[in-house]
Amino acid sequence: MAGTRQLFHPMFSQLQQFQTEMNRLFDRWGEDGIRQAGFPPVNVWEDGDALHIEAELPGLKLGDLEIYVTGNNQLTLKGQRKPAVPEKCVRHRQERGFGKFVRTLTLPFAVDPNNVDARFENGVLQIKLAKHESAKARKIQVKGE
Repeated sequence: MAGTRQLFHPMFSQLQQFQTEMNRLFDRWGEDGIRQAGFPPVNVWEDGDALHIEAELPGLKLGDLEIYVTGNNQLTLKGQRKPAVPEKCVRHRQERGFGKFVRTLTLPFAVDPNNVDARFENGVLQIKLAKHESAKARKIQVKGE
């Protein structure tokens, strides 16, 4: 019986490792199959000459939020959400996180860091980033013979 255990021990370790890796993979996805990317959750879309980003930041105050554009194609959201309940209390459920956060998004193209409009209303941050001239489509004239 001891020999059988030794034979299956390496296989058992590999199965445990596989299970651990699968758990990590599925922890990145929610129950509804949507990838849990990070905080804050964002939507990003493009129209015409601008990139739009919308981030959900409920409970955050404007003074606790910082936005940076770096390298012409990265946007960093940085802030701190403070707990909404007193520290000395009995918590029965804690689903909304609090504390410091940093989220950096690599944008799909270069943006003009001097042409950014950011608004924060009702816990939703809306950012409009103008495309950099180098990222705008240019019509090329085709010459014939």
